[in-house]
Amino acid sequence: MYEAEDAELYDLVHQGRGKDYAAESARVVALARQAAPAAHSLLDIACGTGHHLRYFADEFAEVAGVDLSEDMLATAKALLPGVPLHQADMRDFTLNRKFDVVTCMFSSIGHMRSVAELQAAIDCFGRHTTSGGVAVVDPWWFPETFLPGYVAADVVRTDHRTVARVSHSSVAGNATRMEVHYLVADPEHGVRHVHESTLITLFSQREYEQAFERAGFTPSYADSAPGQRGLFVARRR
Repeated sequence: MYEAEDAELYDLVHQGRGKDYAAESARVVALARQAAPAAHSLLDIACGTGHHLRYFADEFAEVAGVDLSEDMLATAKALLPGVPLHQADMRDFTLNRKFDVVTCMFSSIGHMRSVAELQAAIDCFGRHTTSGGVAVVDPWWFPETFLPGYVAADVVRTDHRTVARVSHSSVAGNATRMEVHYLVADPEHGVRHVHESTLITLFSQREYEQAFERAGFTPSYADSAPGQRGLFVARRR
């Protein structure tokens, strides 16, 4: 869970590292349109601060978002005035309507800690997807594609703040343990240290596919360039 300041830090770091929300969103839209050409509504689950959703809103007549973090949603609301945003757990929520496209980006599905939690989330996606609609889900790495020991380092500067980010990823049981350290410097507060330790489950491709199938989807996997994760595209039966 991010505090309000950390939601700002989250945006600053990922955009500064070159995360291309526009290109990622365009790829998702293209895959969704291929599977469901007449789609006009979209629900973005784990929408975070709303940077994918802002591009989805340009392509679909109706959009909405769901996220667990109140502070992430506060940032998203400022970015997306008028867009319905709901605070909820992806494993169990009810919006009392269905959408032609359901998305879940940024490997958020990997925060499910077990196959049972994965199934609960995909079941919930299914309850919010129209018949003939499509779910597009960005998975975390598979066990055979994850590179243990991976280290990343970045420095991001703005007019009033400099952030240095260093991360190390390792295997912890059936999950990735990602240790991230930030040094945040600004004129008012000097330098402070922020540390995050996150577990992201290494589900297999087949475990994802079985969860979709049990939830009433027909899944396919759109592979990506080497060193990048693909996307699951699942048509609701």
